[in-house]
Amino acid sequence: MDQNDLMARAAWLYHMEGLTQAQIADRLNLTRRRVNEMLATALRDRVVTISFNGILAECAALESRLCERFGLEGAIVVPTPDDTRQLHTILGRAAANWFDRFIVTHDIGSLGVGWGTTLRETVHFMTPVNRPHMEVHSMMGGLTHGSEINTFEIVRGFAQVLSGRCQYLVAPIYAESAESREAIISQTVFRRTFDTICNVDLAYLSVGDVSDRSLQVRYGLPEGVTAPDLLAHGAVGDIAGRYLDERGIPIDHPINAQVLSPELADFARIRHRVVAGGGSHKIDIVRAVLKQGLATVLLTDSANAQSLLQ
Repeated sequence: MDQNDLMARAAWLYHMEGLTQAQIADRLNLTRRRVNEMLATALRDRVVTISFNGILAECAALESRLCERFGLEGAIVVPTPDDTRQLHTILGRAAANWFDRFIVTHDIGSLGVGWGTTLRETVHFMTPVNRPHMEVHSMMGGLTHGSEINTFEIVRGFAQVLSGRCQYLVAPIYAESAESREAIISQTVFRRTFDTICNVDLAYLSVGDVSDRSLQVRYGLPEGVTAPDLLAHGAVGDIAGRYLDERGIPIDHPINAQVLSPELADFARIRHRVVAGGGSHKIDIVRAVLKQGLATVLLTDSANAQSLLQ
């Protein structure tokens, strides 16, 4: 988000939503002085008149409505592109701008990340900063088939752009069985790792659906588990490898006892939780995640936002 877009959002929240400058500063992760300067500049340069009639105004309004409807602390809504192949890049750019501001204004010291194309794109657009105290953790096991699902590459990318330290979860996304998972996490090193993961300041995950568009469905399901099998058990998608039904409740399927990622109750205790889900194929899993309050900040596109609000 460039400075003109940020100024327009601040002006919208002030003039149309009636928020105070302090509330706007908190919503946009800015200082109150910066908000004051932006509002003055917006009036002087007539940005208010220009911006409130366009796509940006619609996205800003959708963000406010999503926050109100689902009790979110924040929302990041981007215009849905005509070419859906560009969606990950657009989401990643918007997320990067949000992270650039949020990490500094909230003095984030630890970040937990998953995998996915949107996360990979986010790293590419973030502004490098010098935060050597920052720790970046894998929040789930992974595979090594490609950069989108290589948790090592994603974690390293965030650590490099933040000048921080990597903390890997060296494990597959799924154990061979529930018993194998228990044997793994019962080890002291893994217990400590999971305790640390569940105490990060900020978590950033993407959700997946149950189709071949999902990287996890294509590359990561345990042997013998198929998308039709998951659908038959009521799954609408996954977050951190855990498959949920339309209510946001984990389905009754062995896969959820094999996954090497935090329990949802533990994940929900993390203070700031950014969940990305763009594209119409993810609308059901995004809705399920919101129903269970698993996100404090939602990253999505305008078409999805409108569907969620209907």
